[in-house]
Amino acid sequence: MDWDDVVSRKPEPPKYEVMSIEDLEARIAALEAEIATIRDVIKGKQAARGAADIFFKK
Repeated sequence: MDWDDVVSRKPEPPKYEVMSIEDLEARIAALEAEIATIRDVIKGKQAARGAADIFFKK
């Protein structure tokens, strides 16, 4: 096996059809938590950008 094959291989998507309802609900909760974290990061970046815009517009 070539190293490029190993590096370029994408992980397989989860097979939701075979997951239990509890597992699916846990997956949704994990994804929602990740989304909330990403939204917080975006807010922080927007605040930093806004502060930089104010600073450099003077």
